[in-house]
Amino acid sequence: MKLRNFLVFVALIIGCSGVAWSKASQVSLEDLEPTREQRQATLIILRVIDKYHYKEHRLDNDMSKAILQRYLESLDPNKSFFTQQDIDRFSVYDERLDDALRMARLDPAFGIFKVYLKRIDERVAFALQRLEEPFDFKIKEDYRFDRSKADWAAGQEALDDLWRKRIKNDILSLRLSGKQEKEIRTTLEKRYKGIARRTHQLVSNDVYQTFINAYTQSLEPHTSYMSPRVSENFDISMRLSLEGIGAVLRNINEYTEVMRTVPGGPAALSGQIKSGDRIVGVGQGLSGEIVDVVGMRLQDVVDMIRGPKGSLIKLRLLPKNSGSEGPTRDVKLVRNKINLEDQAAKKSIIEGLDGMGPVRIGVIDLPAFYRDFRGQSEGNKDFRSTTRDVRKLLEELVAEGVDGVIVDLRQNGGGSLIEATELTGLFIPSGPVVQVRDATGDVEVELDPDPEVVYSGPLAVLVDRNSASASEIFAGAIQDYRRGIIIGEPTFGKGTVQTLVDLGRFVQGGNDGLGRLRLTMAQFFRVNGGSTQFKGVVPDIEFPSAAGAVEHGERGLENALPWARIAAANYKPKGSYTIDKYRDRHFERIQHDPGFKYLAEQEKLILEVREKDTVSLLESSRKKEWEGQEARRKEHQNRFRSSQGLPPLSEEDEDEDESEDGESEDEGVSGIMLNEVARILADYIEGNRRSVMVQ
Repeated sequence: MKLRNFLVFVALIIGCSGVAWSKASQVSLEDLEPTREQRQATLIILRVIDKYHYKEHRLDNDMSKAILQRYLESLDPNKSFFTQQDIDRFSVYDERLDDALRMARLDPAFGIFKVYLKRIDERVAFALQRLEEPFDFKIKEDYRFDRSKADWAAGQEALDDLWRKRIKNDILSLRLSGKQEKEIRTTLEKRYKGIARRTHQLVSNDVYQTFINAYTQSLEPHTSYMSPRVSENFDISMRLSLEGIGAVLRNINEYTEVMRTVPGGPAALSGQIKSGDRIVGVGQGLSGEIVDVVGMRLQDVVDMIRGPKGSLIKLRLLPKNSGSEGPTRDVKLVRNKINLEDQAAKKSIIEGLDGMGPVRIGVIDLPAFYRDFRGQSEGNKDFRSTTRDVRKLLEELVAEGVDGVIVDLRQNGGGSLIEATELTGLFIPSGPVVQVRDATGDVEVELDPDPEVVYSGPLAVLVDRNSASASEIFAGAIQDYRRGIIIGEPTFGKGTVQTLVDLGRFVQGGNDGLGRLRLTMAQFFRVNGGSTQFKGVVPDIEFPSAAGAVEHGERGLENALPWARIAAANYKPKGSYTIDKYRDRHFERIQHDPGFKYLAEQEKLILEVREKDTVSLLESSRKKEWEGQEARRKEHQNRFRSSQGLPPLSEEDEDEDESEDGESEDEGVSGIMLNEVARILADYIEGNRRSVMVQ
């Protein structure tokens, strides 16, 4: 298995609970039947997974129960449509779906879906009727908005009460955000009718894709089936490169959440969209109405956000540290193609910080592991690559007399495996960089092909929870060779390799109507034998914000492959060194640092919001809670702004995060984190200098 030219990307579009849907007119129940192509695809998928999937598994009764549960939760993730009576009725398939899959019998899946359609219609009819009736917001009662871990409603009466509270909560949230009664009713009527309309537009392939993915993702989260339509969209998106706004999205509790922004994209360059923000409205052009997207399926929202280069889009955002009734802000973006130059490595120098003395630290900001494969294949000797660019930057920094170097991998979601390998080679002599084990147990070791060490001086690598895949390979190798200090947060934990399998190639003459399978077929292991999967790379010195990364990335994915270990590769660490005293100095320093205090306060607020699964429906209580939360947020915000020499936010711009000179608070926090890494590295440099002088 040759992986030298295999592009390893982080599959971050996850948590897409709910089905994909086709833009079409309403589909009749008679048309929702399994097709010959779907039955054929099922048999091929089972054969391919059985032979090539990385994880050992058995399609048995236990798997059958898991598939049924995942299918029901895919259709109804918040347990708002089915009742326990429905679930009991479906339990007849508990130990039958494995047999049905082997025989490519898909009728159980389609039968369940037709019941789901009926329940959708019943709930929407109830919601529209109840919306016309008055609500008393002076009654003390709570609404559980996150029901993913709740029991199914016992029956119709319990479901009616659940929806009564849901509608009441929707109204209250809009009231507290400043909407007028007439506008609230119109918004919610459109929202509820949209649920039924979009569900009735689902076609047979949509139902099949949801069901077969209930099977594939019962194995692990990165194996998935793409219907012919989704495959075509995938090809289009690849041809269009990263044209759009440059944001990776997922669906959580009926909200579309920004998982991360892509460096160089309009979202990232705007500085106004952050990981964890929720998109609650989308509008087209300057004059286009902002359409409420709460409750929409992810594919719906993605289709609305997509558009041609140069076109304007408006997003209404609910900040990550606000509850559902918090203040929103509108952001205007111009869709654009993300150029290689925007993702290219860049350098800077940090010097003159308090406590650093005369030490000068070079910084290489690396947003992605890129390689111009097309230019390389066309014979262009000067094709662009991460390693080539970083080599040049390192040589320039050394010529400028830096005493140490920081490689900043924050928000770096990965890229080319060969670049991760070759970049590591700039800092170590030749040797193994990463190990790759396939489904048969064979291990291939990826080696640094070049014995030259371009930079041998003091080194630190800055990582965060979104540093993934190729970033983890590089950081893990630097840590294992004891070549540098890893600082920041535990990384994403994406340590598996996927490939796309065209199912039509298994049919004589081919068949484009069968779709594709995204198959997990290998796992990465560090040279010390430990995997980057699940745990990620744990920094030598962790920032306080690391507490919020505990359930991020693979650690937050259901059914993710666990961490594992194989034999270590034959490598030679640089030598032993202790960083305890530098860690102690770091913790002592940040105790009184306003930037790190702000980080800790914000992280605490975010965790409080995320950990809540119920809200009060008593308006006075809800308003008091929200106002208290907002007061805390603004107090923390203004205290940090003051530390940066920025004026406090006025009432007019209190939801903005940018100063008059264009520096945003996120940039200020990011700079404080980077400056602290520079101080840690400066401590290390000075410590080694004194050690040499003593000797």
